[in-house]
Amino acid sequence: MQLPNFIEVYRGLISTSSISSSDPRWDEGNQQVIEKLATWFQDLGFEVDVIQAAPGKYNLLAKKGQGEGGLLLAGHSDTVPFDQGRWNYEPHAITEDNNRFYGLGTADMKGFFAFIIEAVKSIDWSQQSKPLYVLATCDEETSMLGARHFTDNTPIKPDYCIIGEPTSLVPIRGHKGHVANAVRVTGKSGHSSDPALGVNAIEIMHEVLFALMQLRDKLIKEYHHPGFAIPSPTLNLGHIHGGDSANRICGCCELHYDVRPLPGISLDGLDNMLRSALREVQAKWPGRIEIHPLHEPIPGFECQHDHPFVTGMEQLCQTSSETVNYCTEAPFLSQLCPTLVLGPGSIDQAHQPDEYLSFDFIDPTINVLSKAIYQHCCTSQ
Repeated sequence: MQLPNFIEVYRGLISTSSISSSDPRWDEGNQQVIEKLATWFQDLGFEVDVIQAAPGKYNLLAKKGQGEGGLLLAGHSDTVPFDQGRWNYEPHAITEDNNRFYGLGTADMKGFFAFIIEAVKSIDWSQQSKPLYVLATCDEETSMLGARHFTDNTPIKPDYCIIGEPTSLVPIRGHKGHVANAVRVTGKSGHSSDPALGVNAIEIMHEVLFALMQLRDKLIKEYHHPGFAIPSPTLNLGHIHGGDSANRICGCCELHYDVRPLPGISLDGLDNMLRSALREVQAKWPGRIEIHPLHEPIPGFECQHDHPFVTGMEQLCQTSSETVNYCTEAPFLSQLCPTLVLGPGSIDQAHQPDEYLSFDFIDPTINVLSKAIYQHCCTSQ
């Protein structure tokens, strides 16, 4: 059987659109990408299971070998939307230029599966002692539905997991979480010549903002993790809109903010802190302040620095592990086993026009994955 080569797999992934978005005008399914991956892994001798997580949204789990434990290589099959007017290359195609692969998903991160397939081809499977799993998830860029669904329903228990997000092949042992909420203030509009005619939502929002800034200071004061470049949780006031005219009392104002909690801060505890910070203002203005999540919250994640999996991958990659502030599926998959984030390409290219992956990552990534597969699936532990 003639299996497709690296560039053919890479091209097949990037040319198959699988955008996920909270905006239904952009949102797509990922079925076609999953079907391609299923065919390729079946041709490589894997048992393949395709699981529907929601209408039009699928996960794929491929397994090679039998037994307990083993290694899970994971990644997401969706991409963010793109602005066609800002791209100099075709987003849904591979363009080779400047010693780079350009295309949507080359770095973040559909292209990772091409590296897995190439590494699998290089393994002497006669030495296999534990299973290799490959997981492709849906909707990482929006709700992390695929990882949540897989973690809640999977029967497998691998020894270790590597998530192939773009880390420039630096092992990432921890990252912060992400909580994003909308605060909506409903006032009462009226003519600006008589303030008594209405209730100004912007003025109430001013009190909300003050309370949130006090909470931000409290988070900085009470929580500290020296393993992060920004060692405290952050609270960002990201978007605000209210009113429609200078001569009208503002009847509605909405704020969007986010918090990036450190590993170890419980999401329930953080939600209680957020609501407690606004309790006094809500009591002052009953029925006028509502809080809604913009997406399901994502906890922080950390694998201990001295864990054998971390130190082993540091040696394999010949570089120290690090922590980052962006989010991945690691908080969910790490519920199954010790997990690291490690993959080709730079996070600086994620969600950017003219996304690319440098040719310099091709051989080192295949080498690292081949060694990791051999170490955790083909030798006695």
